[in-house]
Amino acid sequence: MSEIHIPETPETEKKDTPENELPTTMPLLAVRDVVVFNFMILPLFVGREKSVLAVDAALSAGRYILICTQKDEDTDEPGPDDLYTVGTVAMIMRMLKMPDGRLKVLVQGVSRARIKRFLQTDPYDLVEIEPWEEPAALDGGPEQEALLRTVREQTERILQLRGIDATEMLQLLHNVPDPGRLADLVAANLRMKTANAQRILECQDPLERLRLVNQELTREVEVATLQAKIQSMAKEGMDKAQRDYFLREQLKAIRKELGDSGGENDEIEELRQALAKAGLPKKVKKEADKQLSRLENMHPDSSEATIVRTYLDWILDLPWKKASKDRIDIAEAAAILDEDHYDLHKVKERILEYLAVRKLNPHMKGPILCFVGPPGVGKTSLGRSIARALGRKFVRMSLGGMRDEAEIRGHRRTYIGAMPGRILQAMKDAGTINPVIMLDEIDKLGTDFRGDPSSALLEVLDPEQNNAFTDHYLGVPYDLSKVMFICTANMLDTIPSALLDRMEVIRIPGYTEQEKVAIAQRYILERQLKENGLQKGDVLIPDPVMIRIIREYTREAGLRNLEREIGAVCRKYARKVAEGQTPPFRVTVARLPKLLGQPKFLEEEREANLPVGVALGLAWTPYGGEVLHIECTLLPGKGKLILTGKLGDVMKESAQAALSVARARAKDLGLADDFFETHDVHIHVPAGATPKDGPSAGVTMVTALFSALTGRPVAADAAMTGEITLRGRVLPVGGIKEKILAAMSHGVRRVFLPQRNAHDLEEIPKELLRRVEVTLVNTIDEIWPHVLGEAQK
Repeated sequence: MSEIHIPETPETEKKDTPENELPTTMPLLAVRDVVVFNFMILPLFVGREKSVLAVDAALSAGRYILICTQKDEDTDEPGPDDLYTVGTVAMIMRMLKMPDGRLKVLVQGVSRARIKRFLQTDPYDLVEIEPWEEPAALDGGPEQEALLRTVREQTERILQLRGIDATEMLQLLHNVPDPGRLADLVAANLRMKTANAQRILECQDPLERLRLVNQELTREVEVATLQAKIQSMAKEGMDKAQRDYFLREQLKAIRKELGDSGGENDEIEELRQALAKAGLPKKVKKEADKQLSRLENMHPDSSEATIVRTYLDWILDLPWKKASKDRIDIAEAAAILDEDHYDLHKVKERILEYLAVRKLNPHMKGPILCFVGPPGVGKTSLGRSIARALGRKFVRMSLGGMRDEAEIRGHRRTYIGAMPGRILQAMKDAGTINPVIMLDEIDKLGTDFRGDPSSALLEVLDPEQNNAFTDHYLGVPYDLSKVMFICTANMLDTIPSALLDRMEVIRIPGYTEQEKVAIAQRYILERQLKENGLQKGDVLIPDPVMIRIIREYTREAGLRNLEREIGAVCRKYARKVAEGQTPPFRVTVARLPKLLGQPKFLEEEREANLPVGVALGLAWTPYGGEVLHIECTLLPGKGKLILTGKLGDVMKESAQAALSVARARAKDLGLADDFFETHDVHIHVPAGATPKDGPSAGVTMVTALFSALTGRPVAADAAMTGEITLRGRVLPVGGIKEKILAAMSHGVRRVFLPQRNAHDLEEIPKELLRRVEVTLVNTIDEIWPHVLGEAQK
């Protein structure tokens, strides 16, 4: 039973308030987990705004209020359907306003009542009620007397089992002869579920109500008896614990006399209790107990004791069972991804597929994703959005320039200053066993005499092995199978094949002009306004002006330079606001030179006519597409091939193949038989300080060479890409979208691609293809009629 509510105010001596004197309309107060009975006096804390208004209305109109219990205590704003229809009319005896705005009211139950109808629900509930008359006490004969005695005896039994002095309570119970009044008194102080208490409240027959209370008392006696038995058994078990405690206290006293610190023993006991509660796997628990036993026998000031203590702290700090709950609502996750990132349909589909599979199979292993794309396309921020969509913790690890294997696997404890690797440090920071860990710049891992970090990652990123990842410092298996690893890279060439095989590669290409405009208006401009102290709408950049910024001030696959330029515009107007000018400000094309300086990239830079021997080629780099001017000239000589421009081996071989194709067609070009024996061919690719490699410039080299041999210039609005064979066939290459974007930004209107790259065009937006004329070719001979002009005299 709970604490007995014995009123000390004169209200307890009043006669029952006649129901016909109660108002028929009054405010309603909804309570969560308590049922108020007649004559019951108890304090209530009122915090909901509607409830506060109801109390104020009751105080200003007779102090009567109907108290009804919610069917579900978790409902924050209960409506008429959320409340029981039978409640208790109560009188507000006292009211006190708390510092936090809540009210503390003291109420006394007056009469049962039923809600007939709700007159209003706003700003507070006002109801019309039907008071229930309490039937007059009748002589129920032996059955009534037996019920009264049983209820009193069981109440006394419960109080004795709970160790409560029953004298005052029993005296009070014996002074209540009415069965209904006794039932209400006991029910008000009995621990019951809300539904059971409401059932007793709704019972009008006093004798039947007393029977219901007797049933609850019988159950409570059984619970109290069993609880007392359990406590007795626990007390017997405590005898040994008390003996151990007494011996430990004696041991502390002996150590104190010997000069040893007693605080160390307390620390060991705390560690022992923490390890017992940590939920460690069996193997880990065994190793931890072993190290704790070693620590117990060491002198606390020894260096070895510090090492062991640090090791045990790491065991306790790592998450072993705690996991964050995945957000399995696919639609909500999709909305979060769309809110944070524009486009990127493939990536979003893959994440939603993972969520769907996770929903059907909660025990699936975490995927290993690798986002590959040029800088500034949102690879790192996408990982943070994925973690938000999943409802998981997010930890980012930068791997760029890492050369020590111990950074991944940790150092063995034999070394001074040893610590776990970055993987376990990330798990400690996350605090859960299923975070999203982003391994940034995985293509920039290095290797030296300290080992190969990429090889150490093989176990981490293998779903079949990482459920028992062993860190050198920890020395016991740790489960990484529930972690979602996301890697980012600018290129795949430097990633070892064994490591790449463990990852699911998702390519994120550069953005088109239309995509850049949409992202800038939706995300970048708003972010830069906030970072520069401006409000949304203070600076307006129309789409035509944004396009001009993209074309003339940036040339990139990503968005970093575009964000810098927009930030520069916002700073200029932030100064004007600080000087007292009133926003909004509208940016125009005419204002751009004053805001950002003269344009850095102009379409006029493109030559209207190319010299003989020059052709435009398209190349792919880790930072997006590039347009290459490949130059070829003929020199008197002995048939040598001169290559300059810091070309790689593959590109040199492409140049040699291009020369062989030209020599095989010497007669078709009308060249003398000894032409190539008396002339040297010099092929140069400008930007000589930048390394270049790959086979995709083969077609461009052949075209430039044919232009030099025939004296016919190549069209300045045409660019091409493709690998060349000795038979003149054009083979497919990669990076088609990036190359077309580069061609557009350079003002190229016609692009020649290998026929076998036709499927790559399906991934390119249609509005982009409408601005560029794409021609698919199988052989080099299909290009020349379109690009070679008339021979110069």
